[in-house]
Amino acid sequence: MHQIMEAMADDLVEQLKTRFGDAILEQQEAADMPVLICKKEKIHEILKFLRDDPAYQCNLLTDITAVDYLKYPVKQRQRFAVVYLLHSLELSHRIRLKVPVGIADLSVDTASDLWKTANWLEREVFDMYGIKFNKHPNLKRILNHIEFEGHPLRKDYAIEHRQVLTINDSLMDEMDKRLKEKGLK
Repeated sequence: MHQIMEAMADDLVEQLKTRFGDAILEQQEAADMPVLICKKEKIHEILKFLRDDPAYQCNLLTDITAVDYLKYPVKQRQRFAVVYLLHSLELSHRIRLKVPVGIADLSVDTASDLWKTANWLEREVFDMYGIKFNKHPNLKRILNHIEFEGHPLRKDYAIEHRQVLTINDSLMDEMDKRLKEKGLK
């Protein structure tokens, strides 16, 4: 059974490489799922294709995270990578996409128009790594206080650094919007 799933995954990866050409920079080996390194200029198009195409049906965005390769022993394309974990519930396959992001242009297009869950996942990545998501509907801190300076999952963040935070942080802007939409306010 495992060999059948591997063969199916290999076929799907080859189809993606054929369709998107040089937007697929490389394929990496992983024990759990295929991993593709993609150009950031094409990531939104690739994600939409994986979600909508009947051969893939990646209808579940499991996670979006990032990696800071600053102190990584093997040289990478860029300092950061945004990582998308996709799952097809109907076809039982998974795929991981990594998008290299350089410090000079620390941004990627949002996937929040494709999956609602991307909204908060992208905010976590923004908060913890400082990577911006272009056209995100409400890109602001979600885990750290609004006065917090820095991005704590970056390898160069001084972990012993202490900050005094004095402003009361309210998330009511989001709650008020939802209450108005439902006619409750």
